[in-house]
Amino acid sequence: MYSRAGLRDWSVLLRQLNCLSSITQIPNFVDRYIACLYPSRRSGTVAGNGMDIKQLRYFVAIVEGGSFSAAAKQLRIAQPALSLQIRKIEDDLGIKLLLRGPQGVTTTEAGETLLHSARKILSDLSQTEDELRSMGQEPSGIVSIGLPGTISSILAVPLIARIRRKYPKIKLIIAEAMSGFVLEWLEHRRIDLAVLYSDNPAPGYSSKALLREELVMLIPPEAAPDCPTVEEAIEDMPLILPSSAHGLRMMLEQMLAKRTIRVEPTIEVDSYANIKRLVSSGYGCSILPFHAIAQDVARGQLASLKFAAPRLWRSAHLVHQSAIPLKIAAQAVHDEIPLVIDDLLADNSWAGAERL
Repeated sequence: MYSRAGLRDWSVLLRQLNCLSSITQIPNFVDRYIACLYPSRRSGTVAGNGMDIKQLRYFVAIVEGGSFSAAAKQLRIAQPALSLQIRKIEDDLGIKLLLRGPQGVTTTEAGETLLHSARKILSDLSQTEDELRSMGQEPSGIVSIGLPGTISSILAVPLIARIRRKYPKIKLIIAEAMSGFVLEWLEHRRIDLAVLYSDNPAPGYSSKALLREELVMLIPPEAAPDCPTVEEAIEDMPLILPSSAHGLRMMLEQMLAKRTIRVEPTIEVDSYANIKRLVSSGYGCSILPFHAIAQDVARGQLASLKFAAPRLWRSAHLVHQSAIPLKIAAQAVHDEIPLVIDDLLADNSWAGAERL
């Protein structure tokens, strides 16, 4: 019987192929790992007739093609030979993987589990082979990075411009969402890198400090003379904040509790733009990073108040999974992000922020 935990670990072990000195070593590495999955493997077999990389490719092709005949045509092998290979897998595992019907083949629950793992295995193997071939060459390929909206609005365009200029063969994908969603994407390997407002999101992540940005109170301009302090503004006006699911809200509740300031918003809006409109229109006050309101303050549409010492800051960190070495292209992007941050701070494009 095969180890499902072992199949899930494929992605981790195949990343170790980066340390191999030659593509020709890949088959031996794969053989060694399959031997770990199936201790009874002997001379190219797994617990008897067993499963190998070729059979995984056959299985995925059948499911994606919808039938044995379509897969046989794509793979350019005889259909009986293809059927025999799948039957060998099922016999060895002692479980049915595929069901044939008038509309083609469908996967059983076990087949769906194998399909998910097989796709990851084949994808990682293909990616690793590409990376080994490209070693010593210009970094290339797709790199995805997740950014919270407030960071994306500042960082995305200059980062894309820098990567296109320095690494034209890298295709950079920017995914934007609230920090909680970005961390979930990173956990499920939908993205390679993330910038998060947390220095230690969870065990198993590598984190590099980028900067800290100041959080300030924003109030309507006409209210400024009557509210010289943050405490007076909160006491005199309704508080407008993101909902409790928002990363900033959770952070503010923790920070303000230490100052004995109760966070009881009258209005909850998960949109910085709408929060600013509400404050500007006189519906209340709010707390946001200064860079999010700097232009509004300069135009006289909002006024800002700083917290008394110690001032309120939140830090941004560059994060990736520590158990999985970054591919060459992702490492290149990772190394460029702090340099882009330096440029943005130097020309005051990230107002109210300091390098860490």
